[in-house]
Amino acid sequence: MTKQKKDLYGFGKESVQQLTNAGYIAYFAGGWVRDYLMDHPSNDIDIGTNAPAEVIVRLFPNALHVGAAFGVYIVPYGIHQVEISIFRKDVEYINGRKPERIEPATPEEDAQRRDFTINGMFYDPLKDVIHDWVHGAEDIKKKVIRTIGVPDERFFEDRLRMVRCVRFASRFQFNIEPETREAIMRNAYALFPAVSMERIWQELSKMSKYPNFDHAIVELHQLNLLGEIFPELKAVHLKEIKQKVAKFHQYPKDTPLPAYLLQLFPQKSFEALEELLRAIKGSRKDYLLIEFLKKGEAMLHAELASADNTAWDWSHFYADPRSQLCLNLYAVNHTVDPGGFLALHEKQKAALQPFIDRILQRKPVVTSEHLRQEGIPNGKQMGILLLEAEKIATNANLQQSEQVIARLKQTPYWTQT
Repeated sequence: MTKQKKDLYGFGKESVQQLTNAGYIAYFAGGWVRDYLMDHPSNDIDIGTNAPAEVIVRLFPNALHVGAAFGVYIVPYGIHQVEISIFRKDVEYINGRKPERIEPATPEEDAQRRDFTINGMFYDPLKDVIHDWVHGAEDIKKKVIRTIGVPDERFFEDRLRMVRCVRFASRFQFNIEPETREAIMRNAYALFPAVSMERIWQELSKMSKYPNFDHAIVELHQLNLLGEIFPELKAVHLKEIKQKVAKFHQYPKDTPLPAYLLQLFPQKSFEALEELLRAIKGSRKDYLLIEFLKKGEAMLHAELASADNTAWDWSHFYADPRSQLCLNLYAVNHTVDPGGFLALHEKQKAALQPFIDRILQRKPVVTSEHLRQEGIPNGKQMGILLLEAEKIATNANLQQSEQVIARLKQTPYWTQT
């Protein structure tokens, strides 16, 4: 553990101590306990307690009440936070996502309302004791994902659990227990409208952060979920899905989810992809990334076809921080020698570095002041000439404003002033 993570653990333990000293039960809960047993690092600590709301507020005056209906409080700690939840039973699920009401509960009863056995354990940091009423530790040893209780009931309560099941299985390389698998396949059709597309996008984004995203997509397809999320893929044969994701494991670490989307729909135009992103509630940043990757791919395709992309075109491409991702993805998906392809572009980028730096620093060879000294007034024509001057400087490898202006005067753009 890093010092920062040790400090977070210490803060969590102190919080448990405070609740215990006040006469209440308090344990670490859920994901932290799972990760502890698996010897995985964890940046989040959730605490379950039977302390009432007024006690939590008194003991932690800076706590943020984020779940008024569910007794959930966030206690900030540096860049991290500890979540404190009151032990509860969830009652009367009717909308496929959240209970209509809750009731106070014992820790054992609270464990029974949780999703999967690996997430249903508690840990007492004061006594160093695991409380496992759902046999989660056993399932960790078996490397299986299993719902707590009857699978159909757990998925009726919260349909998003079906997608989360796949995420956990993919992340930890666990198998989904047969009854749980069958229940997902039976209930996949009911994923929407109970679950919002924003939550699905968030789950897919989390899946894409782990090395087995290709496996996750295949699992989603086999469990009938992928076709619910992307109807166009519902009738696609499993073999074709596997072909689409075959190179995902070669993608750079931290590749954003929209880049994977491009590979699932490689023939779609940017406009069609934009429409798809809108349907699944992608962000503006997602749109812009898709647009850049599609344009970059077109440039790289044209390069292989010996088309005339200019030094100016490449300088602006390399100046964009997303260009390396674009190059890496293109190397994986479209070249037989990724190393040679990337080395070639590294060399080309180095040759254009002075112009790339000028773009990044917004210091062109020819400025508006240079042109005003030549009698060019501010306005539309000024903008046209500045752009053309930048192209001349880059394509002709000129570093002096006088040289660029001399050539600029020989163009039709100058005679139009």
